[in-house]
Amino acid sequence: MSSSCDPRHAPAGDVSAALMVIDSRLKAVYDGRTRTDPEQQAMIDQFAASLGPRGVDDVLDGACTLIYMFMQWLRMAYEEHDEDVIACVVPNLVATMRMMPKSVRPEAIPTMAGLLVAAGTGLSPGLWRKQYGYWTEGEMTPLEATAFLLAEHINRLTDDRDFATRMISEALSQADGD
Repeated sequence: MSSSCDPRHAPAGDVSAALMVIDSRLKAVYDGRTRTDPEQQAMIDQFAASLGPRGVDDVLDGACTLIYMFMQWLRMAYEEHDEDVIACVVPNLVATMRMMPKSVRPEAIPTMAGLLVAAGTGLSPGLWRKQYGYWTEGEMTPLEATAFLLAEHINRLTDDRDFATRMISEALSQADGD
């Protein structure tokens, strides 16, 4: 039986823009810059403002696509070791988000955990979220943090700081070639 949250029904969105944001955050953290650079934030804000409402929706869909792709990769990696992606990833990310109260408000954590569970069980996280209404302003940074934390988790597992970004970039290149 097909679900209304089946990824085949989900828009991919602007995966490249979402990946650019996540990759820039990863590089900043790996370079030891853990505080938000005001110039970088101003550029991101200006970029978001230039997109307009449809463009912002596309980047949100792109972030959800990243979350889905990261969780699918993690699911396969954990299954190779007879482990469950939900049990191995979700508690760790929730605990990490709880330690980020300035970026991730406590009330956003259940939604982000739901996105992870949806993606880990093969559902579109974007479609899963949309059944509860439109994204709120308070969910924007937690959504970014969720995608960031998944990418960083993958990079740690592979012992390669660029693995998650490269994996998505290669998938986008293959899709463009098809």
